[in-house]
Amino acid sequence: MNAIEIRNLSKSFRGMYAVDHLNMTVPVGAIYGFIGENGSGKSTTEKLICGHLVPDGGTITLFGKDYTDPGVRVRVGALIEDPGCFPGSSVYQNLMMQAINLGLENGEEEIRRVLEIVRMEDSANLKFKNCSLGMKQRIGIAMALLGDPALLILDEPINGLDTDGMRIMREILVDITQTYGCTVLISSHILGELEKIATHYGIIRQGRMIMEISAKEMDSRAQMFISLKTGEMQKAKALLQKKFADVREEDGSIRVYDADDPAAIVDYLMKNGHVISEIKKNKIGLEEYYIELMSQKEGK
Repeated sequence: MNAIEIRNLSKSFRGMYAVDHLNMTVPVGAIYGFIGENGSGKSTTEKLICGHLVPDGGTITLFGKDYTDPGVRVRVGALIEDPGCFPGSSVYQNLMMQAINLGLENGEEEIRRVLEIVRMEDSANLKFKNCSLGMKQRIGIAMALLGDPALLILDEPINGLDTDGMRIMREILVDITQTYGCTVLISSHILGELEKIATHYGIIRQGRMIMEISAKEMDSRAQMFISLKTGEMQKAKALLQKKFADVREEDGSIRVYDADDPAAIVDYLMKNGHVISEIKKNKIGLEEYYIELMSQKEGK
C-alpha cells in the first residue's frame, strides 16, 4: 500500500491547466521531495490532496482509500503557505486553538508531544509575533502534527531559513519519519537541502509529472566526475580534452566526466608540465541532475 496514489489528476483555472493529468506514487514511510519550477503545479497538487481544491478529473487515493473518506482525512496533516497563527497569542495558545478545532480530547498532552518533536518545548509561552521565521515554520509543522497524522504535506518549509534553521528542520523531518512512522511530502526549491533527507523524488513540469525516482536509483544514475584545479586552467582543459571525451570547466574547476582514476589524471597532467593544486572525485548532485533533466525536456 502507498501513502499517496494519484492517477490522471487535472485542475484548470480559466481554461489553463495548473495540474495536467498528473500521476504520483508516494510510498508509506517516504520523505518525498516534490520538485519543480515556480508555477509548475506543486502547490496546486498539494492543495488538491488536502481537499482545499476540487479536481476537474482523476483520482487521489490515500492509504488505499479515496481522499475524501473521513477516516483517511483525519490521518493527514498539512502546512501550506503559512501556519495561520494569531500574532498576539502564544505558541501554546495557537496550538490549543488548533487542538480544539480538531476536536482532540487530549489537547495538552498532544501539544507537549508536538512541541518536543519540533524542538520548542521551552518556547510555549512565547508570542507568535516574536518568533523567528524558523520558529514559525516549526510551529506550523507542530500544528500539522496535532492528532498524530500518518501523512504530512509541507509546502516550502525550509525556504528563507538560515543554515542552522535548515539543519534543525532536516533533523525534525527525519525524526518524524524514522521515529513516528509518518510519511512526508515536501516541496522545496533548495535542492541541496532536500537531497540530504529525501528518499524519493517527483519532478513536475507544467503540471505534468516528468519523473519519479528513488534517491537510491538517482544515486546509481548520477554521473561520476573528477574535479581539479591547476595554475593554467585553459591549457590543462585543452590537454585533457585530447584524452577524455567529456571535459568541462564548471564552478571554477575542470571536470572530467565518467573518469574514476584521479592518479592517472595527475600523472598525465604532470608529465605535460601542469601542477595540480586540488583534485577530488565526485558525482553530480540533485540540483545538477534536475537542471540537466529540464534542459533535455526543453530540447536544449
